[in-house]
Amino acid sequence: MTAAENICYTLINIPSEAEPPSEITLKNDLEKGDIKTKTEALKKVIVMILSGERLPGLLMTIIRFVLPLQDHTIKKLLLIFWEIVPKTTQDGKLLQEMILVCDAYRKDLQHPNEFIRGSTLRFLCKLKESELLEPLMPAIRTCLEHRHSYVRRNAVLAIYTIFRNFEHLIPDAPELIHDFLVNEKDASCKRNAFMMLIHADQDRALDYLSTCIDQVHTFGDILQLVIVELIYKVCRASPSERARFIRCIYNLLQSSSPAVRYEAAGTLVTLSSAPTAIKAAAQCYIELIIKESDNNVKLIVLDRLIDLKEHPNHEKILQELVMDILRVLSTPDLEVRRKTLQLALDLVSTRNVEELVVVLKKEVIKTNNVTDHEDTDKYRQLLVRTLHSCSVRFPDIAASIIPVLMEFLSDSNEAAAADVLVFVREAIQRFDHLRPLVIETLLEVFHSIKGVKIQRGALWILGEYCSSQEDIQSVMTEIRRSLGEIPIVETELKKAAGELKPEEEIMLTPAPKLVTEMGTYVTQSALSSTHLVKKEEERPPLRAFLLDGDFFVGASLATTLTKLALRYITLVDSDHKKNVFLAEAMLIMSSVLHLGRSGLPKKAISEDDVDRISVCLKVLSELLPFLTDIFNTECRHSLSQMLTARQEEEKRSQKKNLEKHVSVQADDPVSFDQLLARSDNTSKEDLFQQSLLAAVGCVQKNEATDPLASSKLNKVTQLTGFSDPVYAEAYIHVNQYDIVLDVLIVNQTADTLQNCTLELATLGDLKLVEKPSPLTLAPYDFANIKANVKVASTENGIIFGNIVYDVTGAASDRNCVVLNDIHIDIMDYIQPASCSDAEFRQMWAEFEWENKVTVNTNISDLMEYLKHVLKSTNMKSLTPEKALVGDCGFMAANLYARSIFGEDALANVSIEKPVGQSPDVSVSGHIRIRAKSQGMALSMGDKINMSQKKVAA
Repeated sequence: MTAAENICYTLINIPSEAEPPSEITLKNDLEKGDIKTKTEALKKVIVMILSGERLPGLLMTIIRFVLPLQDHTIKKLLLIFWEIVPKTTQDGKLLQEMILVCDAYRKDLQHPNEFIRGSTLRFLCKLKESELLEPLMPAIRTCLEHRHSYVRRNAVLAIYTIFRNFEHLIPDAPELIHDFLVNEKDASCKRNAFMMLIHADQDRALDYLSTCIDQVHTFGDILQLVIVELIYKVCRASPSERARFIRCIYNLLQSSSPAVRYEAAGTLVTLSSAPTAIKAAAQCYIELIIKESDNNVKLIVLDRLIDLKEHPNHEKILQELVMDILRVLSTPDLEVRRKTLQLALDLVSTRNVEELVVVLKKEVIKTNNVTDHEDTDKYRQLLVRTLHSCSVRFPDIAASIIPVLMEFLSDSNEAAAADVLVFVREAIQRFDHLRPLVIETLLEVFHSIKGVKIQRGALWILGEYCSSQEDIQSVMTEIRRSLGEIPIVETELKKAAGELKPEEEIMLTPAPKLVTEMGTYVTQSALSSTHLVKKEEERPPLRAFLLDGDFFVGASLATTLTKLALRYITLVDSDHKKNVFLAEAMLIMSSVLHLGRSGLPKKAISEDDVDRISVCLKVLSELLPFLTDIFNTECRHSLSQMLTARQEEEKRSQKKNLEKHVSVQADDPVSFDQLLARSDNTSKEDLFQQSLLAAVGCVQKNEATDPLASSKLNKVTQLTGFSDPVYAEAYIHVNQYDIVLDVLIVNQTADTLQNCTLELATLGDLKLVEKPSPLTLAPYDFANIKANVKVASTENGIIFGNIVYDVTGAASDRNCVVLNDIHIDIMDYIQPASCSDAEFRQMWAEFEWENKVTVNTNISDLMEYLKHVLKSTNMKSLTPEKALVGDCGFMAANLYARSIFGEDALANVSIEKPVGQSPDVSVSGHIRIRAKSQGMALSMGDKINMSQKKVAA
């Protein structure tokens, strides 16, 4: 192990800009200074030793002038100093001066102050020299009987560490600690002692546990956690022991500590697959989620509950707890609610769907009363989508959901209203028996709809599905009501000409006399309390939209009127009624056209809307059969195809979810933890091993699919040339917010290189955590240096630097080898994600930064190029595959991805290849990238450009 990899037990913040003092100054301060001066000098000595200085001349000075002092700050600093100071000579023998230090340790272990005793015992856990520990063993044993628990628990840790490293110094440690555990009363001491027995002599730990297994629920939480760990390890190694400890785990589910309940529930699920055990563990998880206030804890436990559902035999048990799971919706956090609703939706069945719907309807009603919370609208949208999914999966309950959801159409939250409209459209298409109910309810709320998009959707539904004469008349009445008096232009001009003058609008009223707090009379001005006699009349909804310049709703209105008129003339026999209806519909359309070109609205009508309304007028005037077929048949057929395609996609995704790959094949290899890589996925069967791997950052992604992902050779970057005096290469390990550079440095000369230092700097949103320590390299020797870099955002970053060193015996200045740049790939932080079309459009409108990339590639197939872009950018296509099938010479697709920092990246691919040209003609077009930050947009554009250059010939 090199000097750069020495184990450090104490972390110290070192100011890098401070100038190190000379050894003579430090020696003078340590000999003649007061307590404060000696403290500062000792701190500087510690910092210098950590930086690589040996300072052998100060060791005896510190022993003579600092070690005898009784100041507590000095005592604590000395413990750090003795931890890091070199204690051996060049040949590995213990320094003679350390005998004096050892005597000081012994005196501190017998000190009357319990803090000094305990601190010294903690320090002894860090010593690796058995010669220093051997004379101290009687004093350490004596500390087990000290009156203060702080000393006793640190004595247990010291004995455990010494027994683990040097068993010959205290061979009877397990027996000694077992006797101590039987008589000990303090919870922290018992926990340390029990933990030592688990690792040193598991049989003794089990013997102790068997004597007090009925009192486990009365122990402290720290001891209960260790007991859970012991039971898990024993039962996992010897399944026959499960019956012996299962009751103890059940008892710990009722512990007062949330941590103990969480670990006990996880252990119970692992040890037993009985329905009662799974149900008890699930109920424990649910109670933890409800009672814990920290949202992070809620999400962690919720994930465990979701993992529990993935097991094929556990899903039926959890279905009985759906109503308990819905109690979690009382949490105001949106992410917790989203996961809870998704879990409940996955578990719902025909037996409990009605109860689920009742709860969700109550939640919907609650959101109407809460308007001040910022996530209320999003939560309402989640509830609407959940009810939508329930009604699609269970058509029988759709009739009870529709009236509740239809009230949202008049809601000011357009996102929730749009989701309701999608649900209504799908319900009215799939369920014929619900059409009268939907039409009736929609007509009731039509006049109160506030959003123009919702108005357009409602018009389309009414025009498409009103099939009876009465319904068509009712729709026409509602349209006339929403438009107001027609013709619109003439009516508006009359209103404008007939307005009262401002001076005539004021109605003078007698000025009332008011009494102030002081008892005096004051007269309120008549002008300050007057009201307008004639307020501006509120316009009907459709009329207001048209006067605001939104004529797209006018085009939708024309299409609806055309469908209704074509259907009405087939239902009515009277020519007079036919002509009246057609004339009224055409009058409304022509009135909208006239309004659009009159100059009254805020914006003039667009040419597209003019063409659409004109086509509708022509259809009603000519009444050609094939146009009637297009309006009355083809529209509904297109909707049916879209819904069928979506339904098939949902079925495919559900089928994938139902395919459980938990079976073990007979010829599968046996997994041995000792022979597996630390990051191997199979080692995750052990819960404690899994937690440890996650804590030390050994869990890597995509290793199951990429067999070379765990190979360091894939990520090795050469930093210098083979002919340079110092060769260097780096392995780059990206672990979410950290980048670890493991740099191999090789001395390729016959000289000893002193003060060999790796100097690094960064560009982009990267920050070097600490400066690597200098090394001394023997001829042809090598060493590893690790450097940590913090990442703050998703941007391409560059790490650059050099290696400087001194050559032994050379009089020249420091030598320098410049390193190649290390480019940090943005793809290490980008992950494919999905979002709805509405969310994509909203983010596309909100994001400020756009980067337009010109397609420059030799790929000649549109679909192949899209797949190449998806692979090189880690993005996901939101455009359905069926929309991309076919060869029309043009392709447009929306892509989406999210970084581990929560940043969104959007892209729109618009590419073309004219039909009929040579097959070798390359794809052309543009890719537009949008992101919230400039760095994200630029980095994604650079990545696409680089990947295109790799493909180009």
